[in-house]
Amino acid sequence: MNLTFDHVHKNFGDLQVVDGFSSEFKTGELVALVGPSGCGKSTLLHMAAGLEQPTQGQVRADGKPVAGPHPSRTLVFQEHALYPWLTLRDNVALALEFQNVAKAQAREKAVAWLARVGLAGFENYYPQQVSGGMRQRAALARAFIAQPKTMLMDEPFGALDALTRLSLQDVLRQLIQQEKPSVLLVTHDVDEALFLADRIVVFSPRPARVLREFNLKHRRKTHDLADLAGEKREILSLLGIQVAEGDVALAA
Repeated sequence: MNLTFDHVHKNFGDLQVVDGFSSEFKTGELVALVGPSGCGKSTLLHMAAGLEQPTQGQVRADGKPVAGPHPSRTLVFQEHALYPWLTLRDNVALALEFQNVAKAQAREKAVAWLARVGLAGFENYYPQQVSGGMRQRAALARAFIAQPKTMLMDEPFGALDALTRLSLQDVLRQLIQQEKPSVLLVTHDVDEALFLADRIVVFSPRPARVLREFNLKHRRKTHDLADLAGEKREILSLLGIQVAEGDVALAA
């Protein structure tokens, strides 16, 4: 699914959050949105999801104005938002039940998806019985099971420890390669953006304006990011963080 922002402005009362943002996000592309806290990145996701409307301009999905939420566009938050009274299986199956899939069929597919994210054998556990990383794996399964055309991800791993985060990044990257949705990823982790993204958009402080875009689609991606040290240094500099050349690997 192509997402287009056409001269989008967004105000909340007298507070200007987005200032004339225009960009096109192409089918199958993963774009990371990076910028200071409160600059308007999450607001862009909410407009793409149909939860907010622009003050001026237009957001379009495959050429049609985004007037409200739609199953083809799934929003994934930092918090897993699993229902504590449902098992992991039933939490994941619920995404299909909302689309009128029979409960038995939805549960069968949910078990298969839990296995895909490394949770085989935990189908009947409740969210409070598993770790934060496992809950976020279940949230990924729930997001992907309905096969949305676009994933809108708002700091999905922000609450996890560093090692769990790296592991979940690998899971997400594999799922994206297999399922091929378009992805908009809001993150404050520059390494995460460099590892996952085909393109990185760096924003100014509020109101959000684009400072620079980085095209990484044809760059080799590994977690050590050695061949992307220059891009990392430039992104950090745009965010107001000055790092000496030999210390770039240590920067957050």
